[in-house]
Amino acid sequence: MFFNLPTLLTWARIVAIPLIIGIFYLPAEPATRNLTATVLFVAVALTDWADGWLARRLNQTSAFGAFLDPVADKFLICAALLILLHLGRVGALVAFVIIGREIAISALREWMAQIGASRSVAVHMLGKVKTATQMVAIPFLLFDGALFGVIDTRLWGTVLIWVAAVLTVWSMVYYLQKALPEIRARVR
Repeated sequence: MFFNLPTLLTWARIVAIPLIIGIFYLPAEPATRNLTATVLFVAVALTDWADGWLARRLNQTSAFGAFLDPVADKFLICAALLILLHLGRVGALVAFVIIGREIAISALREWMAQIGASRSVAVHMLGKVKTATQMVAIPFLLFDGALFGVIDTRLWGTVLIWVAAVLTVWSMVYYLQKALPEIRARVR
């Protein structure tokens, strides 16, 4: 279904992206912009869990929702990484690895679907852990301060985004290995 509650939550993730970006152009104190962007990102990221839960709970799963959900995640992650790159809070290598993987695996999945082999690149737990790690690292880097006066969010965010980059490469290798038999069969 194009418009049901779970799908609307997914759309909200996409609509919120310009809002998160726009916060950094407001004439406000940096700490205020950081906090506002962090709170909005966390609220929007939580819709990723909520839309799936509601779709199953309300029996409103759909092919369109299954398509839109990972697209919304990728848009949100990529937009946040570009903001963080612009702010100097994440390195270009990390941003390139994560964004490049998203493009490559999306293309691989599309091609595998066209040849009728989409099951070989179905979502795996490793990809979910990668996404969860990114969804924790990014708010830490957006906040960029001392959380509760003790937790250095830039330090922890940097560690976590590097962990996410390693998981990103690992998951990409995993998906490519799963697709390799189909690729070999088609390339000959």
